[in-house]
Amino acid sequence: MKAVRFMLSVVVMSLSTLVFAQSDAQKPVPQTDAEKSFNLLKMFAGTWQGPVTIDPPQHKMGNGDVTQVSMRVTSRGNALVHEMYQEGKANDPTRYDHPVTMLYLEGDRLLLTHYCDAGNRPRMVAKSSPDGRKVEFDFLDVAGSTQYGHMQHAIFTLIDANHHVEDWTYMMPGEKPVHAHMDLKKAQ
Repeated sequence: MKAVRFMLSVVVMSLSTLVFAQSDAQKPVPQTDAEKSFNLLKMFAGTWQGPVTIDPPQHKMGNGDVTQVSMRVTSRGNALVHEMYQEGKANDPTRYDHPVTMLYLEGDRLLLTHYCDAGNRPRMVAKSSPDGRKVEFDFLDVAGSTQYGHMQHAIFTLIDANHHVEDWTYMMPGEKPVHAHMDLKKAQ
């Protein structure tokens, strides 16, 4: 009889543990700021185009030139691929600028790795604005030569579902910044 009572108590404890575990699993897990920012950026998936303003304006891509940005979610939602290219230029990355940027979560941080036409790979770490509509990336480190400069800073700002702005800062040799402002609308 003692064995039956013992087994019954083990079964009851196991069932109660299972019920509590299931109720805990149903509670929403709060998202970190990095996860919120990443989910915001994944909403930008699609093709975007718009004018670029360069400051100072004497660089290759001039003021008013139209750029195209393609963003797509990949790796089962774990990465976002961002590609830039100039409208009217062949999609030939061996001849024309065609930088690729990967955005991804690493632990509790949202990181950006920019595969630059300058031959290096700067990484930046995100911080989000209090209103959650802007994600700003600050320089973390760089792999590869910085002889020709490197990307230093990026800001993505959501205007609405069909409009966002990107601001990129490229650090030229001698610590001279070049700013690119892209006012992008969803391509039809």
